[in-house]
Amino acid sequence: MKRIALLAATLVAMSAVAQTYKMRVLKNDGSEVFFPTEEVKQVDFVEYNEEEPKEIKVFLAGDDVNQNGPMKLTELDNIGPGGGNILVYPTNMSDDPYVKHPVVIWGPGGGTKPDAYMGIINRLASQGFVVMALRESPGSGDLAIAALDWLEEKSKDPNGPLYNRIITDRVGCAGHSMGGLESEQALIKDKRVVTAALNNSGDLGHTAMSYVSADKTAMIVYGESGMEAPNAEADYNNNGVKCPACLIKMVGNDWGHGSGPWGGMAATVAWMRWQIAGEDHKSEFTTPNGHYVNGNIIGEKGYWNGKYKNW
Repeated sequence: MKRIALLAATLVAMSAVAQTYKMRVLKNDGSEVFFPTEEVKQVDFVEYNEEEPKEIKVFLAGDDVNQNGPMKLTELDNIGPGGGNILVYPTNMSDDPYVKHPVVIWGPGGGTKPDAYMGIINRLASQGFVVMALRESPGSGDLAIAALDWLEEKSKDPNGPLYNRIITDRVGCAGHSMGGLESEQALIKDKRVVTAALNNSGDLGHTAMSYVSADKTAMIVYGESGMEAPNAEADYNNNGVKCPACLIKMVGNDWGHGSGPWGGMAATVAWMRWQIAGEDHKSEFTTPNGHYVNGNIIGEKGYWNGKYKNW
C-alpha cells in the first residue's frame, strides 16, 4: 500500500491591493503544481490506498508428467498462419484474468505431419497448456515465430476462445528432429521464447546452442543409438554455450531417433511445467541423482542418463 501526502505552501492573506496568489504543491519527483488561491476552497491531507497489481499465475492441471492430465480438450485442425497447423487447448479454460494458460509451440520432424505427435500434444494440453503444432519445421524458427504471433493476436480477440487467457511473453518451443532445430532457432531469435526442448535433435553445425542467451534455457533429449546423437552431444558440448542447459540420453533399450516424443515425452512435459509454468523440477534435472539424470524411464524399458551445466 502506498501513502502520498502533498506538501502545501502556506496561503498568503489577500491584501487590499488586488493581487493574485497561487498555492504551490511540490511533488515527490521535484516538479511543482500551482493553483490560483481563488480556485482553492479547502486544503486537506488525504490518505488513499492504491491496490498492488496482482501477479499473473500459471494454470496447470494434474501432477503426473507420465500420464495425461484431467482437462478435456478442443482440437482445431488446419488452422494458424498459412494453414495446416493444429491447435489443441483445454476446453474449459480459466476465466480468472489473473490465471492464464502457458503456451508451447511444437515442431514436427522433417516430412512428418503434426498429427503424428498427438500423444505429446494431448499430454501437454490435458495438463493445461495451449499447444500449436506446426504444419512443418523448416529449421529456421520462422514458422514457430509466426505461430506465436498468430496466438498473440488471438489472445487479443474478444470473440475468440483464447481471449486474455494465455501467456505469450514467456513461451516454450519443442519439437522432434527438424522440429528441434526449429525450436532452437526460435529460442535464439525471439525474446518471447524463453526455453526450448529438442527431441532427437541437435544443430548440424554444432554451434547453435552457443547463441542462446544466458537468461534462457535449453534441453536436448536423444536416443542412445539415434542418428541425432553426434549432433545433440556436440551442440550441447560446445564451449561457447552460456545458457543453463541439459543433455538427456535415453539408454538401455536401443533407443533411436523416434524416442523423445513418444517413450521419452515425460522429460519434455516436466521441462515445460518447470521452465514455463514455474513448477519445481530443478532437482530432477540438475542433481547427480535427479530423475532425468539417473533414473528409470517410467512405463518404458531403460533409464535416463543426463548431464547439466550453467545452472
